Amino acid sequence: MNKVPSVDLSDFLSEDPARKQKFINEIGKAYEDIGFVALKGHFLSDQLIEGLYSEIKKFFDLPQEVKDKYEIEGIGGQRGYTSFGKEHAKGRKEGDLKEFWHFGQYVEDNPKLEKEYPENVQVAELPNFNEVGKETYKQLEKTAKYVLRALALHLDLEETYFDKYIKNGNSILRPIHYPPIKEEPKNAVRAAAHGDINLITLLMGAQGRGLQVQNHEGEWIDAIAEPDELMINVGDMLSRHTNNRLKSTIHQVINPPKELWGTSRYSVPFFMHPVSDMPLDVLENCIDDEHPKLYDDISSGEFLYERLIELGLIKV
Repeated sequence: MNKVPSVDLSDFLSEDPARKQKFINEIGKAYEDIGFVALKGHFLSDQLIEGLYSEIKKFFDLPQEVKDKYEIEGIGGQRGYTSFGKEHAKGRKEGDLKEFWHFGQYVEDNPKLEKEYPENVQVAELPNFNEVGKETYKQLEKTAKYVLRALALHLDLEETYFDKYIKNGNSILRPIHYPPIKEEPKNAVRAAAHGDINLITLLMGAQGRGLQVQNHEGEWIDAIAEPDELMINVGDMLSRHTNNRLKSTIHQVINPPKELWGTSRYSVPFFMHPVSDMPLDVLENCIDDEHPKLYDDISSGEFLYERLIELGLIKV
C-alpha cells in the first residue's frame, strides 16, 4: 500500500446499515493493511480548531522562563510542559526536536481515578488556553469512541466493548511545537521513527508534508491529511490486544528541506488510553492455528509504565 486510505465517520453514524458496514469494512481493512486512516466527519468544528491553534501558538511564544515554570517534576511529563529535546524514541539517545504540552483526563464520578491521575496544569498568562484545550480533548475523545466502536464490530465484539475501558481513560492531548531549525541537526529529527503506546492516536495538523508512515515493504509513505481530516492510527496496546491483526505502524516526522528550516511546525495528537486496569490479554477471537498467541497477559497500566521508562520520561 502506498497511500493512506480516507474514511468518513458520518457513514458510521448514519442510520443506513449499508453505509455503517461500509465504514467498518474500510477502516478494518486499512488498519489490517497499514494501521493508518485519514478521517473526515469528526466532531471538531473549524472554529474550535482555529481557537486551539491560536492558543497553543501563544503558549509556545511565551518566554522560556515562563514556560519552564509549567514543567512539573516527578510525574513523567504526564501534565503541563515538556521542554525541547527531553523526549526520545524507544532505542534512541538523541532527543526529538520538539517541545510540547499535555492536557489529561477530566475525570467524572470516579474519586479513585481523580487521585490516580495528576491534575491538569493551569496557564495563568492565557485565560482561554485551558478552556480550549478541554473542549478539544472532549471532542477528540468522542470521535475516538465511535472509531473504537467500529473496530469492535470489525473484530466481532460487542459494539460498546471498549466503552467501559475508555470512560475516564488515561488519554492525553499533546500540542507539539517543532521550532525552526537553526543548525544542522546531529542525528536528530523532529520525531524519530516510533510506534505509539496507546489504543489509537488522533492527529490534528498533518496537512503539510512531514509525517511519514512505514508500509509492510519497509517503504516510507507521506501521510498528508486534507484540511477537514484527522490522521488516526493504531497504537501498540490495540495491536497487542488483537494479536497484531490491527497493525501499530512505525511512523516519523522528518525535518523539512533546508529552505523551510526557519519555519515552525505545530501538530496536536490525542493519545487514546484506556483505564490502567484494562487487560490487554490477546483476544480469543484473534488466535487460531495460523495466528498463535504472540503476547503474555499484561494490564494497560503495566504496559504504559514500561514504555515511559523506555522513552526516558520516567527515570528508574
